[in-house]
Amino acid sequence: MRVVDLSLPVYNEMPVYPGDPKVFFMKYRSIESDGYNLTQMLLGTHTGTHLDVPLHFVQGGAGIDSVPVDRFMGEAYVIDLSYKKAEEEIKPEDLIPYENIINPGSKLLLRTDWYKVLPDKRYFKEQPRISYELALWLVEKKISLLGLETPTINPVDNRKLHQTLLSGGIILVEALAHLEDLKKDKVFFIALPLKIVNGDGSPVRAVAIEDFYEG
Repeated sequence: MRVVDLSLPVYNEMPVYPGDPKVFFMKYRSIESDGYNLTQMLLGTHTGTHLDVPLHFVQGGAGIDSVPVDRFMGEAYVIDLSYKKAEEEIKPEDLIPYENIINPGSKLLLRTDWYKVLPDKRYFKEQPRISYELALWLVEKKISLLGLETPTINPVDNRKLHQTLLSGGIILVEALAHLEDLKKDKVFFIALPLKIVNGDGSPVRAVAIEDFYEG
């Protein structure tokens, strides 16, 4: 069994999506003065590697605490789209060759290697992006989770695509990293969020386990 970390590091004043809260860590208690360390964190619910639930873009949609926890983990397939260039759309025809593994309930992780652009600000604006046609196609296929190595779905039609996918019952995990380190295209994927009441999203520690069923 092999475990691969698919998460970006979270640190003080790290790059964030334009308009999102800046990340700020403050030492609240210290061993020198209080006998223990305690840090206060200020960050948005969509900081770093994170997931989106329907409430993020769907009025009255499910919040994190009302989504069954097993929706955030399970068998997933890695699809290599690392040939996609900056600002290039990912379309249904790119996934047609993998149609035999795309079934109701499937979890898909799309590799683009785009996280390697960080800390360049192009990361947030020039990413390969999901087309509206692909969003509709994935909803029609009734997949349960979509993981991406980009900070969002599509920086141009962000709201439209989020509403389409989230209202279609698809959990989104954004800003993944290191999918190229996986040796298998079928893994056990885990991206557990904080149990935030009425949460619209949460940072996650995303990991993939290879040979999970072999022990």
